[in-house]
Amino acid sequence: MRILSGVQPSGKLHLGNYFGMMRPALRLQEKGEAYLFIANYHALTTVHDPVRLKQDTWDVALDFLACGLDPAKTVFFRQSDVPEVHELAWLLSIVTPMGLLERCHSYKDKIAKGIAPSHGLFAYPVLMASDILLYQSNLVPVGRDQKQHVEVTRDMAIKFNNEFGEVFTVPEPFIPEEVAVVPGLDGQKMSKSYGNTVELFGDMKEAKARIMKIVTDSKGLEEPKDPAACNVFALYKLFANAEQRAAMEANYRGGNYGYGHAKKALFAIFEETFAPFCAKRAELQANPDFVEEVLRRGAERARAEAAKTLDKARKAVGLA
Repeated sequence: MRILSGVQPSGKLHLGNYFGMMRPALRLQEKGEAYLFIANYHALTTVHDPVRLKQDTWDVALDFLACGLDPAKTVFFRQSDVPEVHELAWLLSIVTPMGLLERCHSYKDKIAKGIAPSHGLFAYPVLMASDILLYQSNLVPVGRDQKQHVEVTRDMAIKFNNEFGEVFTVPEPFIPEEVAVVPGLDGQKMSKSYGNTVELFGDMKEAKARIMKIVTDSKGLEEPKDPAACNVFALYKLFANAEQRAAMEANYRGGNYGYGHAKKALFAIFEETFAPFCAKRAELQANPDFVEEVLRRGAERARAEAAKTLDKARKAVGLA
């Protein structure tokens, strides 16, 4: 089974990225042949600062390696190091109906947020489909809000296969149900766009200050509280084991337990979880040659597989 994931380097990674995509992807590297790429071509649709893009790309590489990505188990690479993805995107575009792209919610959402419309933004799903199909991926871990992109990829693969012969594996989405949406500090989905994130590798004092600002209801210290309706508990349970979750639920329902107590417990488990990752990241940052070599070798392995698929696709359409 081949598993593919990608992440955009469009800002500092946060808990929403970690629980929604990173941790599931890292766990899946134990289940099959994993491919993970840093989607810097995709980031160009919104990031037009070359210095920032380069730094954000590097930060993503450090973050994943620090959180447990094993280069021996995962083919880890920069998207821009595999130029074959663009030729395949063109071949896919010839079978992609305009209506299919017009229905994609990501384009509408970004335009609604004030991002200038461009062909890159509109054709984003075609390049994403190329990312997936280029490596004959079987499984694509995504958040629930990204499921449509995999469905669009499936449509393109099926349409191409029907028209030119069996070239592509039709992928399946993998959605970790328990972390489909990670709440931000204000209760909305955690997103850089909303300014409601907790960074993975930011300053710990800043992380604590942000956690203490999580929006809650106005119930007093003595009152019992519903953990299922609380943003603090929604984040805490992502870190906690079954015993810890049960204890926190009991505290909520028993009363005499304030939201301030819950926020301090959340910060404590956050700090405990990420302290070893922070130490590992500092080691990696001091050894950039190692990180670059990981990405170079990953790109070599990725291009070897990409060439096989592209050759099949070229032959199928008559370009060989």
